[in-house]
Amino acid sequence: MGRQFFVGGNFKMNGTIKSITDIIHNLNNAKLDEKTEVVIAPPSLFLLLVREHLRKEIEVAAQNVFDKPNGAFTGEISAEQLKDSGITWTLVGHSERRALLGEDDKFIASKTKTALAGGLGVILCCGETLEQRDSNETLSVVTRQLSAVASTIDPSSWSSNKVVIAYEPVWAIGTGKVATTAQAQEVHAAIRKWLGESVDKEAAEQTRIIYGGSVSEKNCKDLSQEEDIDGFLVGGASLKPAFVDIINSKL
Repeated sequence: MGRQFFVGGNFKMNGTIKSITDIIHNLNNAKLDEKTEVVIAPPSLFLLLVREHLRKEIEVAAQNVFDKPNGAFTGEISAEQLKDSGITWTLVGHSERRALLGEDDKFIASKTKTALAGGLGVILCCGETLEQRDSNETLSVVTRQLSAVASTIDPSSWSSNKVVIAYEPVWAIGTGKVATTAQAQEVHAAIRKWLGESVDKEAAEQTRIIYGGSVSEKNCKDLSQEEDIDGFLVGGASLKPAFVDIINSKL
């Protein structure tokens, strides 16, 4: 059985009650590919609103989770709180949090482990900067980021469909630039090879590796045809009606 196509929408720090209600209405009334798993990640303030009104077959993700249980951690949110609220996924390791908030590989690995232990699925982000790509460091950067997690979590987590790897070249996020299909496929294939060598064969075969970085309705179909691209993590386009076209890119 092949890997189920996965499309995530990361709203980032965007939206109001009205605009997010409009997005929910659009998704609820759209004809979506039944074979594609869809998860959207609104700002935390709107998680309950979205979960209450969104059609049940679309799952909801947090954009962040803390690596400790409930306690004196002002401003944070726990895996237990998310799970209790019907939130089944979380993003971890997004480049904006790595760069702006100083989250390092060790912290990201700890958050991933805690989220999985709390029953959440994890969309684990990795990717290189333009400087790193130009220095031919793409694979060393990405595998370093993933190795920190692999050394922390149980190997079975990869093949249980509870960890989705999102390869997001930093230079393509929100810039309008996008890796060519060949560039994206090359990195995805290398990640899958790394999974086989560093985790196990089952992880390599079953872990979904999705692409993020200026994905749009214009480039999604070509990207979706690549052997090792199992879906998308969509940023700005997830706020627009065209998100439906990206969800349906395999049709």
